Amino acid sequence: MIVVATLLIGIVWGIRKASRRGGNRLDKLQHATAAGIAGTLVGLVLTIFVERML
Repeated sequence: MIVVATLLIGIVWGIRKASRRGGNRLDKLQHATAAGIAGTLVGLVLTIFVERML
């Protein structure tokens, strides 16, 4: 659940970042993909951390 949430947050953040910089549709897609991957990795680390603590 954490991974999915951080994936969506990353995608939204990437689209907003590209929009603020005046990017076109492909720029938004690229930023969303990169931020989504980064968000997924952060979510994976958080999930492992939470599982190890319980």
